[in-house]
Amino acid sequence: MNLMRTWSVAVKEWQEIRRDRLFIGLAFVVPVFIMILYGYSLSMDVENIPLAIIDNDGTSMSRQYAEKFIQSRYFDFQGYLSNRRYVEPMLTSGHLRAVIEIPEHFQKQIQGGQPVEVQTLIDGSMPTRSQMVKGYVIAINGAESQRLVSDYISRTQGISSEQADQFIQPFKLQIRYLYNQSLRSINTIAPTLMMLVLMVIPPFYTTLGVARERESGSIYNIYSSTLTRFEFLAGKLLPYVIISVLNSIVLLLIVTLLFRAPFKGDLPFLLVGTVVYVLCTTSVGLTISVMVRTQIAAELITGVVTIFPTFNFSGLLKPVDSMSAVDQIIAHMLPAMYYTDILQGSFLKGLGWAHLWSNVAVLAVYTLGLLTVAAVVFRKRPAR
Repeated sequence: MNLMRTWSVAVKEWQEIRRDRLFIGLAFVVPVFIMILYGYSLSMDVENIPLAIIDNDGTSMSRQYAEKFIQSRYFDFQGYLSNRRYVEPMLTSGHLRAVIEIPEHFQKQIQGGQPVEVQTLIDGSMPTRSQMVKGYVIAINGAESQRLVSDYISRTQGISSEQADQFIQPFKLQIRYLYNQSLRSINTIAPTLMMLVLMVIPPFYTTLGVARERESGSIYNIYSSTLTRFEFLAGKLLPYVIISVLNSIVLLLIVTLLFRAPFKGDLPFLLVGTVVYVLCTTSVGLTISVMVRTQIAAELITGVVTIFPTFNFSGLLKPVDSMSAVDQIIAHMLPAMYYTDILQGSFLKGLGWAHLWSNVAVLAVYTLGLLTVAAVVFRKRPAR
């Protein structure tokens, strides 16, 4: 392969890109826009839940109980409701997501050693969020119940609060969260969004390369030239690889500076893995472009091949380990999952070559396979 001729094809392709000012602008704007848009919209943190409280008792103990929910950062207290007839309309309209109803004689029953049933109404239209709200309510209620029992035992038995706590809870569970101690979902989502953007956008750019020349008829100049198919395809690929690598650096800055995701790994390793992944994703677009004759067909096929599998099988929205056996097989057949592991391992766990070299190797093999298919399919003479 003659590198000078390959470079000439790359320069020609870059000139074609520069002529389309809208394209060159979108080439750098769209990835940033998607990154920021999804970064803020895909947060899995459930906080500031609109909450109202119906206090049918109105005593000091019922107000103290309600205050535990009001002061929680997970709830956004909207005020007290005087009557239950307001609950359903406000839950239906979305003004409230949860309502705590404290019954009458709340204080009297507790002081008399009787159990009290506090009703919680939760908007169940979004199951995942509802389950998390339920968990918050159970945790706050459990902590307050334990405090009341501890105070009762301390008062009646004449022992300290610490001794009473030990009596109630002889085994204490200590939980330590590793790799993402703050449990901020953006620390996981933001790096993974790099995978999504670099899986979807570069193939769309690259897939126009050969298809555009076929539509315009300029492909016949290539047929009559001394260029080999390898030189032509490599030259076509190079400008889009450079654009995508530059975009990946911008995306990396957005993840660390805008979303403040901590980076704990080996930066040179991540950059190498990113370049290999970009080569892989641009090769997807190149392979599609040599198989079709129109730009519209190329774009449609690229969308089907990249967008849906990436959302469903990359580990972006659901861990691969939690998928069904069939879904896991599909995930391992796609490049997105391997780069997701590289990103999450680099950002959250501080991993590098020693643990993730096999992921880079798989992406490299995937790239070589795609380029081989593209070279085999592309012919310097149109099929008759």
